[in-house]
Amino acid sequence: MHMKTGVEQSAYAILLLNMLPDKAVLPGEAISQQLGASATYFQKLLRKLVSADLITSVPGVKGGFKLKKKPEEIRIYDIYIAIEGQQTLYSSSGIFNDMLALHDEDQCCLLTELMEEAETSWKSVLKRETVASMFDDNHKDRFKTKVECLQTWVHEKMVL
Repeated sequence: MHMKTGVEQSAYAILLLNMLPDKAVLPGEAISQQLGASATYFQKLLRKLVSADLITSVPGVKGGFKLKKKPEEIRIYDIYIAIEGQQTLYSSSGIFNDMLALHDEDQCCLLTELMEEAETSWKSVLKRETVASMFDDNHKDRFKTKVECLQTWVHEKMVL
């Protein structure tokens, strides 16, 4: 399994938006620059997050993005689904059936159950973690000085 960087960039973009005061927005260009992402590619990610109802887009000269839901309501899995979609990670290609010359009625894949269990397991971890829990007090204390610098940056770039 290889997850695209878009999931990571989107999770941290939402984390930046979580630092905004009420009624403020953060321009997409500022977010993409902070994350080191291509502005064009990042706009596509932002549109996916808006479509998934995780963030809101505010148009205009003083426009930008802000959270649509509370950070406690945004699961990391929601971000993953918004960017990657609902597809399963494993789909049997029939190699086992070919090896044993099994017919259609005998088709089976020894890996299917194992892969489904693994996928269910990692999904449950992503579903239990939220934007709020991802950056709980332990992380805030661990990176206190850096987080303060980041919050200063957010306040400098935000639009009211």
